[in-house]
Amino acid sequence: MPKKINIAVIFGGRSGEHEVSLVSANFIIKTLDKKKYNVIPVGITKDGQWIAGKNSLSLLKSGDIPKALRACLTPDSSTKSLIPTEKKSLQTAAYKLPGKIDVVFPILHGTYGEDGTIQGLFELADLPYVGSGVLGSATAMDKITQRKLCQSANMPMADWIWLSKKEWQWLKKNKNVFKKWLGGTEKRLKYPMFIKPSNLGSSVGISKVKNRQELVDAINLAVKFDRRVVVEKGIKNAMEIEVAVLGNEKPEASVCGQIISSNEFYDYKAKYVEGKSEELIPAPLPKNVSRKIQDMACEAFKLLDCAGMSRIDFFVTKNPWRIYLSELNTIPGFTSISMYPKLWQASGVSPKRLFDILIRLAQERYREKRQLQTGYKTVSWYK
Repeated sequence: MPKKINIAVIFGGRSGEHEVSLVSANFIIKTLDKKKYNVIPVGITKDGQWIAGKNSLSLLKSGDIPKALRACLTPDSSTKSLIPTEKKSLQTAAYKLPGKIDVVFPILHGTYGEDGTIQGLFELADLPYVGSGVLGSATAMDKITQRKLCQSANMPMADWIWLSKKEWQWLKKNKNVFKKWLGGTEKRLKYPMFIKPSNLGSSVGISKVKNRQELVDAINLAVKFDRRVVVEKGIKNAMEIEVAVLGNEKPEASVCGQIISSNEFYDYKAKYVEGKSEELIPAPLPKNVSRKIQDMACEAFKLLDCAGMSRIDFFVTKNPWRIYLSELNTIPGFTSISMYPKLWQASGVSPKRLFDILIRLAQERYREKRQLQTGYKTVSWYK
């Protein structure tokens, strides 16, 4: 029998998407093939405490974090295991921490999990991990950077502008300039518009606005979640299309799926609370339009240096058919209603096999990186 692989599934985190992460983690932990993997659940609380062990998911939900189970991953590359953060727990706790970690599966949506920060820890710890690396995670997470890079490659996107929280605060203090800015924004983008925090997902802090007061209120909301905000032109009568991408240097795209939101747009409430939104898989698109979307998804995936997985969202209009890239999500949801596993299921890849592939891709990328030279022998020209 081949040796089981120790998979650390890390979830929760210091993010507005903490609760969504717990649901995704539950799906992954239940689905992973227990004949192949020893699953090590690792939770992170909203204030940054780590907890490890088989009951960590339920304990994180309850808020009861026993000191004996507190443990974290260190950047020491010789360790490759969880280290207890409470010294006494080594002597008194009946609980034994799991041994060596072979692969990390982070399912930390949003800030401090999807933005390259924890990926940097995995790199320092010298561990294979599922998903994009530091660069791909950071560029895809930040909507402003992502848009600039994609536009530099001539990918079609809805017109947009951005501003910082400090700029917004300054504008509001200078009434004449503020009115001029509002008028210029309305003239350029026109209503409806979408207001988005630059570094959040799951539609947290996103608003659709139809007039000036809603615009002001929406930006006031968005700056509560991030220091930079995107103001984007709304594409009228657009279909919301999503594609799942899988791979490393040679990514493949799933069939296209359409979201029919129960609200005016696919916001947090429509995604996770009401449960009334509909999905059409495959999306009712001409074959040539679907192929263009799939090709663009893979192109954007490679452009941003993504790896492993990503869900890529588009807006598509009819008569004539036009495709607009919306955004990339490097750690898509894995809830019962999430499109990423559903799209691959419709493409012939079951969730269990999908996780096998993602783990294999993480190991492959790790092996390739290990082959790179990290030292350089120089010849001194002075004594």
